[in-house]
Amino acid sequence: MAREAREGGRNREREREREPGDEFVDKLVTINRVAKVVKGGRRFAFAALVVVGDQKGRVGYGAGKAREVPEAIRKATERAKKSMIRVPMKEGRTLHHDIHGVFGAGEVVIRSAPAGTGIIAGGPLRAVFETLGIADVVAKSLGSRNPHNMVKATFAALTRVTSPRQVASRRGKKVSDLYGAPAKDAAVEASNV
Repeated sequence: MAREAREGGRNREREREREPGDEFVDKLVTINRVAKVVKGGRRFAFAALVVVGDQKGRVGYGAGKAREVPEAIRKATERAKKSMIRVPMKEGRTLHHDIHGVFGAGEVVIRSAPAGTGIIAGGPLRAVFETLGIADVVAKSLGSRNPHNMVKATFAALTRVTSPRQVASRRGKKVSDLYGAPAKDAAVEASNV
């Protein structure tokens, strides 16, 4: 495991097996080996970024640092479970609307997609969508390629997703009122004038 961490950490994603009674799926986005120079030489540590989700609309991320890789992953997973958010999904497979998220230099555009599209996203964004349970989405990272900034920008976007039910309750209307009159009724009204 330590050898894997020394090999850069790019384009690596790992899904751990589910334990009995554990309803969460966790994906390792990246591991980074960091060195501290001390009197006797270098002291190495590992930093892990993990995304955790239940594949039903809840997802969280966490970062952990430790002297050993498994301990760093464990810490990151615990933090991810504490920071979970709920994202409303349309038909249980995609988002209700397109969103744009920014965190630092990281910038992402996420678009809802028709059924059968799949997850069209790279690296860290794909890990977030797979653990969230979204089946159809198109995403593009426009800014920083740093995995931490990409994940945080994705979460900044996902926290702004709203469902028609939330918008209707905020405006004090029914969900059917938000969509307006059907097109054929509008054409009939125009001809009656």
